[in-house]
Amino acid sequence: MARRVYIFDTTLRDGEQVPGCQLNTDEKIQVAKALEELGVDVIEAGFPISSPGDFKSVVEISKAVKEPTICALTRAKEIDIDAAVQALQFAKRKRIHTGIGSSDIHIQHKLRTTREKVIEQGVAAVKYARKFVDDVEFFCEDAGRADVVFLAQMVEAVIAAGATVVNIPDTTGFLLPWQYGERIKYLVEHVKNIDKAILSCHNHNDLGLATANAISGLVNGAAQVECTINGIGERAGNTSLEEVVMAIKAHSSMGLETKINSKKLVPISRLVEGLMHMPVQANKAIVGRNAFAHSSGIHQDGVIKNRENYEIINPEDVGADASSIVLTARSGRAALAHRLEQLGFRLGKEELDATYKRFLEMADQRKQVEDADLLELMKDNATVKE
Repeated sequence: MARRVYIFDTTLRDGEQVPGCQLNTDEKIQVAKALEELGVDVIEAGFPISSPGDFKSVVEISKAVKEPTICALTRAKEIDIDAAVQALQFAKRKRIHTGIGSSDIHIQHKLRTTREKVIEQGVAAVKYARKFVDDVEFFCEDAGRADVVFLAQMVEAVIAAGATVVNIPDTTGFLLPWQYGERIKYLVEHVKNIDKAILSCHNHNDLGLATANAISGLVNGAAQVECTINGIGERAGNTSLEEVVMAIKAHSSMGLETKINSKKLVPISRLVEGLMHMPVQANKAIVGRNAFAHSSGIHQDGVIKNRENYEIINPEDVGADASSIVLTARSGRAALAHRLEQLGFRLGKEELDATYKRFLEMADQRKQVEDADLLELMKDNATVKE
């Protein structure tokens, strides 16, 4: 039986921290409802203490969305937690996400305190939050660079204080996949009360490894992954929701599953792209416009014969249009004949050879050949298919 992975979406909190990508409350509600349809387990709706706008958005999302847990971020301070409690008052399912730095870099140079005081503050924050909600998540900021023995002590202490989820963030995206996986495995094996809480992966993409790190964390014992639509987020971004979900789906041998409706992935990607005015790169995995496009002649021939020759995901499974054969100077005769036949033209071998030479000349000039160009090419020498 597959092990359930909980999808924690932070598009509206960590994702919205991208400069120029801020949303108003109505737009956030629109995204939150789409996330609910997608099937995410948790929506991190904002950081209520940070601004009146963020506070309002958490309130209104709590009213508009019923199925997912609504989460509000706080620092390990009572004033932050009080704001989160007020903002979450209308949520059907509510979670407070509090925490503090765990690495010596953060403890010494950001917080300017000691390891002992950091644990004390974290424990106090969890206990205070548990007075208001039953579901408290604790983040050990910069856990990727923390001393792992101290990290285990912190995790054990906050679970004992009442944390139901413990977030192990690679805040700077520093770790390699095997290193992050070993860190999760160490906590599973050395924190005596680890069975009382869920471990969560929160990975940044500074080295382009966020999705790989999250998967490594999951296979080593974590049960929640924190991610964003299109992988947006601070600096180079966060774990991409669509990537981790489809990696789990494509590799059933990992024994993991989510309750995400994958056919909603491309539609919500387009929604977030449009509202945040942050274009998705064309070659982005799963949701990029070229994710299922083929221009190499060898690839095109293979896809025409059987899509699975060059595609591990059916475009329909993620809500994308069908695979596309893009005609360029790299395309072969098979792709040209395939597209011409779709347009109503059937050519014999000699005619196809002659047409292909003219096609290559056109492709060199126009870079990409569209249907209108093919009709122009075939104006005089085509045999119309009956």
